[in-house]
Amino acid sequence: FIASSAFKDPSIVGRGFLARLSGSTAEFLSIWRLMFIGPNPYIMNDDGSVEMQLIPALPLWLFEDLENDAEGKRDDEGNLVVSYKLFASIMVTYHNTLGTDLYDVSPTKYIVTMTDGSTVEVEGATIPTETAIKIRKMLGVETIDVYF
Repeated sequence: FIASSAFKDPSIVGRGFLARLSGSTAEFLSIWRLMFIGPNPYIMNDDGSVEMQLIPALPLWLFEDLENDAEGKRDDEGNLVVSYKLFASIMVTYHNTLGTDLYDVSPTKYIVTMTDGSTVEVEGATIPTETAIKIRKMLGVETIDVYF
């Protein structure tokens, strides 16, 4: 935020400051990260290379729109979906093909769409090193679709 002209100390007026997180805000962000991303999004494989895994802990009701008494958003195949932005720029969409709570459920497939329109399709629970590093560095990654 920027200190306004109403601030008592004129030497501070117009200076920019970063707001500090309160304990409750920091706790909320920590809980949100655990629910949507999981405890360890980056792991080392047996070869010592980094891989990425998204293991959310999401109840089924988060995929539904109970407030408006509606079903919730669905993909073209009819699966319930929920989306968020990773690193403030990469849209991640979870496709709940199981139609259940996603607690300790590993993904079965990832589709990573790059900004040039190309896609990387990964079968299994982890995204391999090259793509994982691109995601972490936000290099040309537009979306990640995760299927459970």
